[in-house]
Amino acid sequence: MEKPEMIIFDYGRTLIYQPNYNISNGNKAIYPYIDRNPHNISFEEYNRSNIELFEKIKAERGKYLEIHEHNFLRLFLDYLDISLSVSLEEAEIIIMNGISQGAVMPYADIMLDYLNAKGIRTGVISNNCFSGAALKEQFDRLLPGNRFEFVLVSSDYIFRKPHSMMYEIALQKSGLTADKVWYCGDSMENDIYGANGVGMFPVLYEGRTEDEPHFLSDQNDRDSPDFEYLLIHDWRELMEILA
Repeated sequence: MEKPEMIIFDYGRTLIYQPNYNISNGNKAIYPYIDRNPHNISFEEYNRSNIELFEKIKAERGKYLEIHEHNFLRLFLDYLDISLSVSLEEAEIIIMNGISQGAVMPYADIMLDYLNAKGIRTGVISNNCFSGAALKEQFDRLLPGNRFEFVLVSSDYIFRKPHSMMYEIALQKSGLTADKVWYCGDSMENDIYGANGVGMFPVLYEGRTEDEPHFLSDQNDRDSPDFEYLLIHDWRELMEILA
């Protein structure tokens, strides 16, 4: 197993998790920014309609396609004939932080500092309806020592992992061949099979948090791989392997 020149990470439940995740709290955070509401739509109606519409769109999007929060907000606000006093970019941040302020997965910050010190480059690929700019804001707030060269998010690129295009774009940006890159994530389907499909070395991360000790990844969504991959349960294990 050759040590990598670059390691690319998943986002959710890999580097960052969302304690007290609550979509209604995100809607509650943005509701005061409504500056035009001719039909006097209450928060309760706003919240219910928002959640119902998002679920309908998710059901239609398919395996590989992503929803962008800006497009969803534009659709939803125009549908209710409502406008906001802030831009879609600002609204996205308000909603995301309202849903959850986010928290760092155990030892992720220490591990990233270690990679930086070792000169191992880093980046991110995430399936997420929030934009790369929004995720970067959260990374810079929660992991201020990060040196991510890129944060690629499915909402900005249409396709979701495990579609190969997300990984191929990352390789283009890195300037490296796939054999010099490792990819770490918590999903067997999206991360392990996806990364292997373009020749990156996959690392399945099964970390736990103190407030969600019973979380289980979707590693059993597919049969055990017939290719080499690394399984770790703690970011300190990765540091030991790279020492």
